[in-house]
Amino acid sequence: MSIANQQVMGYAFLHGLYADAYFPDRVVDKGRKILLDLCERIEAEQPSDLTALYALTEAATKQFNALEEEFEAAGSEIETVAREEIAEDFWFVATAYGFGDAEVEALIAAREW
Repeated sequence: MSIANQQVMGYAFLHGLYADAYFPDRVVDKGRKILLDLCERIEAEQPSDLTALYALTEAATKQFNALEEEFEAAGSEIETVAREEIAEDFWFVATAYGFGDAEVEALIAAREW
């Protein structure tokens, strides 16, 4: 499935991480894929309320939790800058799909980073 939302298609996910050499592109690419996969799931499942959206973002957040090991193996980590960038992109996704009332902390409540 490809993404139909034009806002999402024109958005540079994790741009701040790509701009910082501390974060290896090959690992950031995996984070970008998690976010794009989340968008595809939202389009496919069309969550009707915040509870349904939070279930989808919880699964994506857990994928970022697993990605932390890859950052560490590459001499990096999901630290303050990365946490804020990832949270901002989850918020962007929520708002791009009409969930402007979503709470950022609820979107990433399952985070371990």
